[in-house]
Amino acid sequence: MSANDYTNFPPGTHLNGNGKDIVLNPTPSDDPEDPLNWSTLRKTVNFGLTCTYVLFTFVLLDVGNVVLPFYEGNLPGQLNLSFGDVTRASGASYAGLALGCLFTIPCVHKFGRRPLYLISAVIQFACAIWYAKFTSAGEMVAIGLLAGLGGSVSEAIVMITVVDLFFVHQHARMNGLFLFMQALGTLGGPIAAGYILLSMQWRWAWWITAIILGVNLLLVLFLFEESKYVPQSRPTGSKLHKENEHTDVSGASSSDSVEETNSNEQSRSGSNVESQTYPRKSYLQRLALVTKTDIPILQNLYRPLVAPFLFPAVLFAALQYGIIQAWFSVTTTAGAQLLPNPPWNFETNEIGLFNVGGFIGTLIAAFTVSFLSDWLAVWQSRRNKGVFEPEMRLWLLFPAILFTSIGSWVFGIGLGRGWHWTILAVGNGIFGFGFMVTADVALTYLTDSYPMILNDTLVSVVFVRNGLAMITKFPFAAWLEGMGVQNMFILIGVISLVTMVMPALLMVYGKRARIHTAHKYREYAAHQISQRSGLQQG
Repeated sequence: MSANDYTNFPPGTHLNGNGKDIVLNPTPSDDPEDPLNWSTLRKTVNFGLTCTYVLFTFVLLDVGNVVLPFYEGNLPGQLNLSFGDVTRASGASYAGLALGCLFTIPCVHKFGRRPLYLISAVIQFACAIWYAKFTSAGEMVAIGLLAGLGGSVSEAIVMITVVDLFFVHQHARMNGLFLFMQALGTLGGPIAAGYILLSMQWRWAWWITAIILGVNLLLVLFLFEESKYVPQSRPTGSKLHKENEHTDVSGASSSDSVEETNSNEQSRSGSNVESQTYPRKSYLQRLALVTKTDIPILQNLYRPLVAPFLFPAVLFAALQYGIIQAWFSVTTTAGAQLLPNPPWNFETNEIGLFNVGGFIGTLIAAFTVSFLSDWLAVWQSRRNKGVFEPEMRLWLLFPAILFTSIGSWVFGIGLGRGWHWTILAVGNGIFGFGFMVTADVALTYLTDSYPMILNDTLVSVVFVRNGLAMITKFPFAAWLEGMGVQNMFILIGVISLVTMVMPALLMVYGKRARIHTAHKYREYAAHQISQRSGLQQG
């Protein structure tokens, strides 16, 4: 059966091994500088810095939820801003996230991951300082927009980095870790800020954020390597160095490594065959400011806007991820606005601590269901004669969406009726669990289905995700006042349930859609830089 047979092997379908072994996809090269061949430590440092970057991006964007009472007060040192001013500034940050990715992600592929990480880190550092010094509503909106633009690479570039460093059967775990760090920034940042505000003036919440972002900038500057793989030229006719024959190509756990050993050896031309010696990069070469390619930028400015209309998997991931992120944003904002009021009368630190419920839910999902998703994919592949289909992951979405709806109803109805805060926290935790699983499965389905055109598809997803969050943020105050908190969250839960239709349709028609779009996929892929020839895609 040919891997170029679009009917049997459309984009996303590939051999995942026989009943015992896992075939590594994509196939790593013999080059020790290929990020797939990096040691576990090297991958851990690189991806750890990436996750830290995501964490503090969302700390910067969401710490304001806890500082909100100080913005609205008219005492000395407070700004006398309205709740509408604050939600508009938050909406501006999501507008920056949405618009920025259209321009920054094409540059990621033209100039490399590292320069965009550095530019983003500088902008975020500057925005935190400005937040600590601003005095008006107009400034707050401007900072929000700039902070969003600075953080606009924080989602798509991380998922691109996952594909740079890890194999298909590891994607769900790594995407889950990324989403957990995003949630930790959104929920954990306000917890820490609440305690800062107990003993310090509110501007110190931003000054401490600026200090941390400054440290993050230094770490990225001196430790973050470029993960975009551009094949090197090298001398020929010599044996591959002995130490490279045993390079750790998995970057995974020991159990993964045991399973992958045989299939990895089979995927190469053989350990006894003469190979070529690849030059190793020095420390300074690994930290090169720019890694240019000949990929054009202009065509990648419009392709992401078209991709959702050409590829059903892209439209699904964009809507599923975007909707769940919009509800996540609404939930955190509603809690920050209403919990300081009777009957709860939460203090600033208590508003932050309330997020612990949602954090626990996301934590459980990140370290259980993400691994379950990868295990489920491998298990079903073995039952399918070693053939992996991206739709195999979608089973997890049905209970996840149900958890999301139940959590929304418990939290929203409880807010509307003044229930005890512990019930609200449980609802928040249930929602957090469903949110994490839904987002992880949606993003992993996309990266599995169309890995060679992630340049465009991830921009599409992030644009839609932040666009939906922006749409819910700008009118949030009017929506809350006009509909009431209870009815608003009942509607949110119902809309979430309706989204179950999307994975159900894909489980029936997803492969057919990938077959139908295979030629368009190849056309898109031809216009993007190819990392390696061994990617098993139809």
